[in-house]
Amino acid sequence: MSLVDLIAQADERGLAASGLACLDRCVPLLGGDDEVLRPLWANLADAGDTGDWGERLEDARAKLGGPEEPGESEAAMLARRMLAAAPDDPVGGPVRVWADACSVAALQIHRLLDLVDDEESSVDARREGRTDGMSPLVAAELRRQVVVLEVLAGHGAGGLRRALEVSIEGRRVLQAVVARRARLG
Repeated sequence: MSLVDLIAQADERGLAASGLACLDRCVPLLGGDDEVLRPLWANLADAGDTGDWGERLEDARAKLGGPEEPGESEAAMLARRMLAAAPDDPVGGPVRVWADACSVAALQIHRLLDLVDDEESSVDARREGRTDGMSPLVAAELRRQVVVLEVLAGHGAGGLRRALEVSIEGRRVLQAVVARRARLG
């Protein structure tokens, strides 16, 4: 099943976790640490009570900085936009739009940071399942997005721990990529 299909079939918790996972993997671009989004993950695990989501989201926004900064890389701008676009309440249509946008943005970020060119001109083809000639970093991000949605579809709230583990793994990879690019100048 394609990533587009998985997003279309996901419930609200799956969508919120999917968007959050994409953002979480890109936090190194915003100077965030491993704990900055943890309260949002905990909120999703709280038996469907999303009442504190908006407050916890504002705390994360405050810690990760404000609007785009002059000279900021395109990848960092995309990550900042993911955070800014997060809905104050992770339900209904807004969370679906956000999760879909986060999926596209995270793939684009990985594409921008990959040293190997992706043969496709758009990440949309990747999300629809066309993976021939995909660059390694984009392929890994696509796999992570699919795993998060599949585990949440199969296990509901019980899948949040695995989704977080996948996110942490992806964040570590992106941290290494960002550090390597900084060393190469």
